[in-house]
Amino acid sequence: MRFTTRLFLVQLSVVVAVLVVCTAAFAVIAVGQVRAAAEQNALNIARSVAASPDVRSSVAAWSADPGTPDAAALVDGTLQRTAAAVAERTDALFVVITDDHGIRLAHPRPERLGQTVSTPFARVLAGEEVVDWEVGTLGRSARAKVPVLPPGGGPAVGEVSVGFEEGSVLDDLPAVLMAIGVAAVAALALGIGAGTVLRRRWERATLGLQPEELTALVQQQSAVLDGVGDGVLALDESGVVRVCSDTAARLLGVTDPVGRPLDALDLPVDVRAAISAGLPVLRVAVGDRIVAVDVHPVRHGGRALGDVVVVRDQTDVAELNEQLASVQTVTGTLRVQRHEFSNRLHVAAGLIDAARVDEARAFLDELLQRGSVPTAVTDIERVDDPFLQALLLAKGTDAAARGVALRVGAETLLLGSLVRVEDAAAVLANLLDNAIAAAQRGGEPRWVETTLLSDGDALVVTVADSGPGVPPGRDVFAASPGPADDRVRGRGIGLPLSRELARRRAGSVWIIDPGGSGAGAVFAARLPGVLRPHTAPHRGTAPPTAPEETTR
Repeated sequence: MRFTTRLFLVQLSVVVAVLVVCTAAFAVIAVGQVRAAAEQNALNIARSVAASPDVRSSVAAWSADPGTPDAAALVDGTLQRTAAAVAERTDALFVVITDDHGIRLAHPRPERLGQTVSTPFARVLAGEEVVDWEVGTLGRSARAKVPVLPPGGGPAVGEVSVGFEEGSVLDDLPAVLMAIGVAAVAALALGIGAGTVLRRRWERATLGLQPEELTALVQQQSAVLDGVGDGVLALDESGVVRVCSDTAARLLGVTDPVGRPLDALDLPVDVRAAISAGLPVLRVAVGDRIVAVDVHPVRHGGRALGDVVVVRDQTDVAELNEQLASVQTVTGTLRVQRHEFSNRLHVAAGLIDAARVDEARAFLDELLQRGSVPTAVTDIERVDDPFLQALLLAKGTDAAARGVALRVGAETLLLGSLVRVEDAAAVLANLLDNAIAAAQRGGEPRWVETTLLSDGDALVVTVADSGPGVPPGRDVFAASPGPADDRVRGRGIGLPLSRELARRRAGSVWIIDPGGSGAGAVFAARLPGVLRPHTAPHRGTAPPTAPEETTR
């Protein structure tokens, strides 16, 4: 049996039980009210008869007569006629009048006149009014007994007893019970209707799933969410967060998101826009992490249930991509240099083979003076490390193609060789790429200058450009504000990624001068542990240390 059916039957059983109890209680109350009404009616009639002057004087007269009343005289007496008339008018079972000895002075059956009543009368003669259900000569009845006082006052001289037959008292009870029954049936119908509506709403809300299935789903959901490295954020059709794994909350930098609308969460603008628009993949910097956000609409039975947002930590992947791209740039440049150098050696070898030694020597001297291949980086010879030379040459070629001149600063001094080329290349390449892009937006002459210094095993880099500088209030280490195409492809995350790479090595990337007003910005980076120091005297000035970080 389905849970909703069991729930409906339980609800129906509860409703029936409540109705039975309530109906029984109302029936008891109704019977009690009917009986109380009959008792009160009998008491009122008895009081009226006992208060009649004729009744009081006649009973007092009979009570004063020491002999036994004559039954024949009582049949046609005033008390008998009065009692009969009252009983007829009120539909009472009987109206009985007695003296203070309990002798019947009036009775519905004349043959019983002059006889002693069958029920107690001492309390009434003591001045009390007695209302009770008793069994007498006429059967069980609701009766009221009231003392009859003499005209001049004094002790009671008799009593008036008025009774209503039990059957006649309950004549109105079927109608009352019928009304209670109709109300109970109406309440039962209302309970059945409410239970049916509740059952349907339950099935619609749970998509027809049973509690056991819901329990299994919750357990599976917890196991899946806690067992995968990706974060999961589930939104209902109105945009309210219903599920958020700990990984998703950590990567997105939100706290207690469940039950809150998406717009109320402190999310980057790009992330919120991507989720609202349903962009397939977004790579963006959130804090010090690079995350990929993937949105998947959810439908069940043709009904839209909301969206599932998968959040993946792409920091390590992005770092590897940046490092690989930098290494590929350097190796490509080295390959070009090798090819050009090989061509020139072939020329020298040909001159020697032709016995033109003087020309060969002159050719080699010229190569020594200007280098093996032409370079687009001014003062590249100030950098001794071949890997950094190749990286600068590659970036210089790219900058020259974009109308920007790349030069090495006069204070450059490296007393060591690179041992962690991937990290150094990724950070330096990102700083140069951003500086070249900024210089393109500036006026002539367009240039980028980089200075490389060694501080023990740390590489210190400064990059200055001729661009317009950093706009006030802009945080370049946050998510990219660029066009949607750039955001989808993960562009604009170089600076946040460079800072993360540097921080992992206990270094940093910061802004020395944001520039502006016609002056370009100056960035700096410090990467400990990427150099193997050489023993040599310093020349020039000491390398700068990392100041307190500033952001735009």
